[in-house]
Amino acid sequence: MTNPTSTTTSTPETNSRAGRRWGSPLWGRTALGVLMLPLLLVSMDVSVLYFALPAIGADLRPSGTQQLWILDIYGFVLAGLLMTMGALGDRIGRRRLLLIGAAAFGGASLLAAYADSAGTLIAARAILGIGGATLMPSTMALLRTMFTDPGQRAKAIGLWSGVMTGGIALGSVMSGILVEHFWWGSVFLVNLPAMVMLLVLGPVLLPESRNPSPGRFDWLSVPLSMAAVLPVIYGVKEIPSEGWHPLYVVSITVGLLFAALFVRRQRTSTSPLIPPALLKGHGFTPALVLSLVASLAMMGSAIFTTQYLQAVLGKSPLEAALWSLLPSVFIGAAGPLTAQLVQRGVGRGHVVAGGFTAMAGGFVLLALVGTDSQWLVLAGAGVLACGMVAIMSQLTDLAMTGAPVERAGTASALLETGTEFGGALGMAVLGSIGTAVYRHQMPVTAPAEARGTLGGALATASRLPGPAGETLLRTAREAFTSGMQGAAIAGAVLLVLAAVGAGVTLRRK
Repeated sequence: MTNPTSTTTSTPETNSRAGRRWGSPLWGRTALGVLMLPLLLVSMDVSVLYFALPAIGADLRPSGTQQLWILDIYGFVLAGLLMTMGALGDRIGRRRLLLIGAAAFGGASLLAAYADSAGTLIAARAILGIGGATLMPSTMALLRTMFTDPGQRAKAIGLWSGVMTGGIALGSVMSGILVEHFWWGSVFLVNLPAMVMLLVLGPVLLPESRNPSPGRFDWLSVPLSMAAVLPVIYGVKEIPSEGWHPLYVVSITVGLLFAALFVRRQRTSTSPLIPPALLKGHGFTPALVLSLVASLAMMGSAIFTTQYLQAVLGKSPLEAALWSLLPSVFIGAAGPLTAQLVQRGVGRGHVVAGGFTAMAGGFVLLALVGTDSQWLVLAGAGVLACGMVAIMSQLTDLAMTGAPVERAGTASALLETGTEFGGALGMAVLGSIGTAVYRHQMPVTAPAEARGTLGGALATASRLPGPAGETLLRTAREAFTSGMQGAAIAGAVLLVLAAVGAGVTLRRK
C-alpha cells in the first residue's frame, strides 16, 4: 500500500497502487472533499466582490482606476500564471505546489480582509490570483494521478467541473449575505478554514507526484506566456462595455504577437513549457477547442441573464443573485450522471454533442423571452449550465486521459487557460451582438447615454419626469431584451455547429 506522504513519480506501477487506495470509498471521498473545498473558494473569488465593492469603496475610498484593479487583478493574474504553475507543479510536485498555493491563498485572504488601503487590497488580490493559479491545475493533476480507474476518475472530474461552475455563482451570493451581516473583510476570511484544513490534511490524504524527468525549466517562456495571455484577455473583456476602442484592439494585437513568439519558443526549446507533443495526444486538441467554445457560450449568456434579472425585472443585486442560484441546483448532478451514461456505453462523442445541443436549447429559451419572463430565463440558464457541466466533465476527462501522466499539471493548466479565453471571447462576441441590436432598437431621439447601454438608460430615466422616464425605461428594456434574443440566436447556431463538430471529432475517442 502506498504511503500518501511519500513522493510518487508518474509510473504505471505506482499509479496503480495509488489508484487502489484512493479508489476506496472512504479514503477517496475524503481526499476528494479536501481537494474540492479550496477549488470552490478559488472559483468563488472570481465573483465574491460583486456586493462587497460598495462597502470597500466607502471604507478605503479607492479611485476609479483602483476600483477596477481591485475587481480585475485576481482574474488577470490567475489567467496569466496558469500555464506556468501547471508546468511548475509537474516539476516540483503537484501536492507540494498545492500546499504552497494554499498557504499563499490563506495569507493573502488575511491580508485582504484587514487591508487599510486600496493599494494593499490590490496587492492582496494579486497574491490571491497567484495562489489560485497554483490550486486549480494542481487539483486536476492530482485527480488524474489519484484515480486510475476510468469510471472513478470520470466521476471525480465531473464533480470538479460542477464545483468550478457552481462556485462562480455562489460567490456573489455569499458576498451579499456576509456583507449584509458583517464587514466587507469577511468575504475573504471564509477562505481561511478551508486552506488550514488543506494544509493539515493534504500531506496525509493526498499523494505526491511529479514528472520523474522534467528537464530544465524554461524561464523565458514564463514572461512570454503572460505577455500573450494578459493583453488578449484584457482587450476582449473591455470591448463589450467600451466598444472597439483602438487601445483594446492594440492590446489584442500585441497579445497575439507575443502568442506567436510563445508558440515559436515551444517549438524550438529543448525543454518547452508546453510541449507541442501534448497537443497531439489522444483527443487533447479537440477537447481544448470544444471546451473553449462551451465556455464562450456560458459566459456570453451570463452577462445577459444577470443584467436581465436586475435591470429588466428590477430586482435588487442580492435578489438577482439568489434567483440566479436556482439553476445551480441541478449542476451538481449533471457531471456524475454524464459519467454514468458513458460507463453504460453511450459514446463520449454523443454525450458531448448532446451537451452542446442542450446548451443550444438553453439559448433557444433565452431567444423566446419577453420583458417579464423570469422563469423562462431561469430555465434557459439552468439548461445551459447543465449542458456546460456535462460537456466540460467529458472533455476534461478526455484531455487528462490523453495527456501523459507526467504532464498532468501542464495539461490541466492549458485546458483551464483555454476556458479563460473562451469566457472572455463569449463576453466580447455575444456582448457585442447584444449591444449592436440594443443600439439599433433604441430611437435616435433618445439621449446619447441611454442609447449606449441599458445601465445608461436606467440612469437617464431616473432623472426624467414621470411619463418620459417610464417611456424611456420601457423602450430600453425592450431593446435590451431584443439584444439578448439576437445574441441567443447567434449562440444557438454556434452551439449546433459545435455539436456536429463534437460528434465527428470525438466519434472514435
